[in-house]
Amino acid sequence: MAAANMKAVKLRIKSVQNTMQITKAMQLVAASKLRKAKEKADLSKPYFTIMRETLVDIAKGNTDFQSPYTKQVDNDKWLYVVIAGDRGLAGGYNANLFKFMDSETKGRDYMVLPIGKKSVEYFRHRGVELITEEYAEVAKISVSDCFGIARMICDAYSKGKFGHVLLCYTDFVSMMTQTPRSSSLLPLSDFADEMKKPEDTEKAVRDLILYEPDSETVFNAIVPEYLAGLLYTSINVSVASELAARRTAMEAATDNASEMIEKLSLFYNRARQASITQEITEIVAGAEGN
Repeated sequence: MAAANMKAVKLRIKSVQNTMQITKAMQLVAASKLRKAKEKADLSKPYFTIMRETLVDIAKGNTDFQSPYTKQVDNDKWLYVVIAGDRGLAGGYNANLFKFMDSETKGRDYMVLPIGKKSVEYFRHRGVELITEEYAEVAKISVSDCFGIARMICDAYSKGKFGHVLLCYTDFVSMMTQTPRSSSLLPLSDFADEMKKPEDTEKAVRDLILYEPDSETVFNAIVPEYLAGLLYTSINVSVASELAARRTAMEAATDNASEMIEKLSLFYNRARQASITQEITEIVAGAEGN
């Protein structure tokens, strides 16, 4: 009985060791990719910042136009652009995002533009209307894809297919903390507010810029570029968040496996010692009998 028990424990130790090798490898891979992903996210932010500053400058210096992207559309339907991961084994990365989405969409009529395999699978399973499944792999999303997504969103919004566009992604706070967030894409109500702000007349004249053919056309042309920059930055931040979450989860799994091996080894050694003691006792008892 003891021998059979020892054999089962030994097999269990071997199984946990194999699992630990996998989790350790995944931890190292995620850690190596994380540095590059974080750099990519940081490098993509300046483009978004400059585009936003340009839009604000146009909005401040030109109050005589109304962009269709700053107007409230008479449509209560929402479009959510949801950026999730392509794989699991990342702790609560995907689950936390979808839980956040459930609270965001409660009581709303909405459709989803999913980015990432987990996002497509989740909303397809729930029967939510998907605007497209073309961007099912977040790891393969390029800058040109972001421009394509932005133009598609702007075109559909201008046609009144939905009245609000919201971006949901996971923000990289630190190596240990990744937080689901939402960001309004359309309408650009903040720029509408900028246009309403009073501005010093002398400064307005000094900073006056002539746009060709006109400021409204330039503003409307920049909006898709701005949204594309915001999408690309958010995707890079989400990828970095996923890698950080996976690294943390795999590190915890590796530590748990190591702790389990120690406990099983202790149990195995105790069982082995008990078996040896029993054999010695039987030998002594047999010798005394003779």
